[in-house]
Amino acid sequence: AVNCLDRHVQKSPESVALIWERDEPGTEVRITYRELLETTCRLANTLKRHGVRRGDRVAIYMPVSPQVVAAMLACARIGAVHNVIFAGFSAQSLAGRVNDAKCKVVITVNQGLRGGRVLELKKIVDEAMKHCPTVQHVLVAHRTENKVPMGKLDVPLEEAMAKEDPVCAPESMGSEDMLFLLYTSGSTGKPKGLVHTQAGYLLFAAMTHKHVFDHRPGDIFGCVADIGWITGHSYVLYGPLCNGATSVLFESTPVYPDPGRYWEVVQRLKINQFYGAPTAFRLLIKYGDTWVKKYDRSSLRTLGSVGEPINREAWDWLHEVVGDSKCTLVDTWWQTETGGICIAPRPSEEGAEILPAMAMRPFFGIMPVLMDDKGNVLEGNNVSGALCLSQAWPGLARTIYGNHQRFLETYFKIYPGYYFTGDGALRTEGGHYQITGRMDDVINISGHRLGTAEVEDAMASHPEVPETAVIGYPHDIKGEAAFAFIVLKDSVSDTDAVVNELRSTVATKIAKYAVPDEILIVKRLPKTRSGKVMRRLLRKIITGKAQDLGDTTTLEDPSIISEILSAYQKHQDKKAARQ
Repeated sequence: AVNCLDRHVQKSPESVALIWERDEPGTEVRITYRELLETTCRLANTLKRHGVRRGDRVAIYMPVSPQVVAAMLACARIGAVHNVIFAGFSAQSLAGRVNDAKCKVVITVNQGLRGGRVLELKKIVDEAMKHCPTVQHVLVAHRTENKVPMGKLDVPLEEAMAKEDPVCAPESMGSEDMLFLLYTSGSTGKPKGLVHTQAGYLLFAAMTHKHVFDHRPGDIFGCVADIGWITGHSYVLYGPLCNGATSVLFESTPVYPDPGRYWEVVQRLKINQFYGAPTAFRLLIKYGDTWVKKYDRSSLRTLGSVGEPINREAWDWLHEVVGDSKCTLVDTWWQTETGGICIAPRPSEEGAEILPAMAMRPFFGIMPVLMDDKGNVLEGNNVSGALCLSQAWPGLARTIYGNHQRFLETYFKIYPGYYFTGDGALRTEGGHYQITGRMDDVINISGHRLGTAEVEDAMASHPEVPETAVIGYPHDIKGEAAFAFIVLKDSVSDTDAVVNELRSTVATKIAKYAVPDEILIVKRLPKTRSGKVMRRLLRKIITGKAQDLGDTTTLEDPSIISEILSAYQKHQDKKAARQ
């Protein structure tokens, strides 16, 4: 908190820390470092008054706003651990993450606004709190004028803060003390709470922010990610504020009130670095170039892409249309686990070439290696394998909260002596890295990381569904989408009703973005003799590679393939008829 606030307040208190681009178009709010420090201190004192001590966990369930930044920095200031939970998660997902972290306090808002719609966040928190025994208080900020029911746990946040002192002495922390928890999906059903620490995380976020984006004093940095993801933690809050930058908080969507929103904001706020996700760029391409060209984008120097490997079409569009072929474009590869950007085209030698749709160059201290499936290091260029990192770096997560064993097994046991990223990569002729995508059962829907096991668990909770298999497949806007194969009990007569119930179950148990685009009912799933579902075969069927199924000798019953193929064909024909 001192590095992100006090340091800058001493030097230039009136410089702008945050520009809050509210959902309502053209209504930005500027907040200086001095104002942000005062708000943070008042909120920190409010937390202390409500029993929050050093080491306690605080859940934050809020949309992008100055209040959420103050809430995170207030936790940091008093040595509490923030656990930000993306405001799109359902009550069940929220409760699971609050309970796993044993949070003492939850900070939320009465309602959120996004894309012109009202989000009933307090209502979702109320539902979750019925199942959260460790929570003692819920602090409720007000984003809209609307009244929401307040219960015995609830404290109106602005009123409580008004009574507090705008000064709060920062807690002195050890470099390896916990700064925050952030939950992410894994290949098993239960999300894992990754632990990031004080010094290493902040150092890595600040250094990558400065060098990857060529951020200079006075620049306006625009990262349009949600604060609930690691990108928002590292490149909306910690990196930019540690560097004394002006950081844009984007509350809206790329298409509200129209598909020119990003570029209108770039023109009005004179943004110099713009960091966004391929899924949004792919969506905007569909609306045509006029929405971009309508606005003056000459302030832009660096464009960045994050969340999944960017496809060539989106890269070219970003470079040529948005950047007028004048901006540096950085395709950045990193993860919740890495804390900050690990592979990106910059920093590099002055003017070094940037190849389209490629992360290319490891950041300082990042040592990538590629492994074959036998665990041998692949030497030389023009090779593909499992992407591992061979030496530790400051931003690396230190553990999974409450489950160090799982941390070791997930990241360090697969290739002993190396951190395994879960991604595959190609090292090109020129020695550059190109990320090819996940190697495990994790899919990336519109930049949201989702373990297929989570969706399977949610669907299998339906009494009529004994078995499910969920597969990721390419989608032209979302990058990937989920396709669910389900087996129903023989007694089911109304299959459509069950399918609709499954869709709402997934939305309720996880989030709307997790609902599979396609659900196909099959008699049974392809399994090995030992009972493992052969997802690889299902993936080939839905991606049109059924003539090349590879080795099917381990299949318990090979006739199942034609059975599923004909069900899939009928499903496709029906879909075509509807369209």
